[in-house]
Amino acid sequence: FLYTAPVREQGNIYKPNNKMMADELGEKPVHDVHTKEIDLVNRDPKHLNDDVVKIDFEDVIAEPEGTHSFDGIWKASFTTFTVTKYWFYRLLSAIFGIPMALIWGIYFAILSFLHIWAVVPCIRSYLIEIQCISRVYSICIHTFCDPLFEAIGRMFSSIRATVRKEI
Repeated sequence: FLYTAPVREQGNIYKPNNKMMADELGEKPVHDVHTKEIDLVNRDPKHLNDDVVKIDFEDVIAEPEGTHSFDGIWKASFTTFTVTKYWFYRLLSAIFGIPMALIWGIYFAILSFLHIWAVVPCIRSYLIEIQCISRVYSICIHTFCDPLFEAIGRMFSSIRATVRKEI
């Protein structure tokens, strides 16, 4: 085989549960830097969307104590909401998931490229160039302003103020 997919105990993303099959075919595990294991159970391991899209029926529709609809209506509403949200999300993901992944992949590739090849070098260059200017500025401040401020400070240091309250 020219290319074998990375093998793991449970299988891999290309051939689920293929550990025994890989052993039978004599495939050797290959580590590819462009593919990694995808956890199909925990799809938000960094908890990016915990506070945003974790919306259940109870978060949107609630009947206060003393104002209840028929139990059958409440159950049907719950089921309708939950199933509609579930399947409509799947439908939108199926239609727009891959194009959006392509767009976001291109966007973050451009962002990474600009950051690596333009932003960081410009900032580093600026910091190198500004060091020379900062030294000249510092010398000018210490030469001209320090004596002036020191003299003004000595003039005002002998002034004493007293506050009295007269009745």
